Amino acid sequence: MPEQIHIEVCYAQAEHQERILLELAPETTVEQAIVASGILSRHPEIDLGRNKVGIYAKLCKLDGGLRDGDRVEIYRPLIADPKEVRKQRAAEGKSMKKGAADAGALAAE
Repeated sequence: MPEQIHIEVCYAQAEHQERILLELAPETTVEQAIVASGILSRHPEIDLGRNKVGIYAKLCKLDGGLRDGDRVEIYRPLIADPKEVRKQRAAEGKSMKKGAADAGALAAE
């Protein structure tokens, strides 16, 4: 087993992404890696009780272990539920199509 593993901790904001490269002990957990990165002090909006975390876009638990080369990702909370947004867009599309047809019929008169 290696003496150290190399991982990165990532946090993306709307305007930029922060990546911190670390060398840690092989038995380090996801939460320990996040704390060791110092990202929590630079981004007080991160709440590990609310923000989900993952390794290479796959959700994981804070007490999960790490392997050499892992990328720990801290996800921002969703602003809107994707299912609701799709429903709203679909409803808007139907009303727009209906309105467009009515407008075309008026133009033909």
